[in-house]
Amino acid sequence: MSLRALRDQPFELLRELERRSRAALTEGGAAAPGEEWVGIAIRLGPERFVVPRQQVREVLPVPVSLARVPGGRSWLRGIANVRGQLLPLTDLKALFAAGSASKERQARVLVVNHREVPAGLVVDEVIGFRRFPLGSYQPAAPATVIRAEQYLDGAYRDGGDTWPVFDLYTLVEHERFQQAAE
Repeated sequence: MSLRALRDQPFELLRELERRSRAALTEGGAAAPGEEWVGIAIRLGPERFVVPRQQVREVLPVPVSLARVPGGRSWLRGIANVRGQLLPLTDLKALFAAGSASKERQARVLVVNHREVPAGLVVDEVIGFRRFPLGSYQPAAPATVIRAEQYLDGAYRDGGDTWPVFDLYTLVEHERFQQAAE
């Protein structure tokens, strides 16, 4: 049926457009909704990870002004005021004893989307969204230089690259993370 013939029937026109769009996606080999996993790619030192998109509320530049926390561990950078909310910032590389997060312009804060644990995690770089076919998931996570294996939840393969999945909820709920006082 021609779209021109449906111009006086807006509902039918929209229905036909939707049908054609779905058909084009299926024929073109694109993944149907729900058949891919989307994460946010980050860099910590030389290593790249992906974090589940739903675990990140927002990505921010590293705040210039931070309130130090007396008696806080070295990896606790301080407390930032983000739109009127106090947010503790943790340097992920320092937490794993792998140095400190980059002071360069590409360093970012991942605000964890967790109901009970407010946390901002400083990473060297946020690379952007990464999409992986569900079939490329591997339940075994590779070993990492920064020794983060206990916080990894498998990995995705993309060509020759392996992207470990960094589970932020496992990290912020861990006793070690919550014991920020020395």
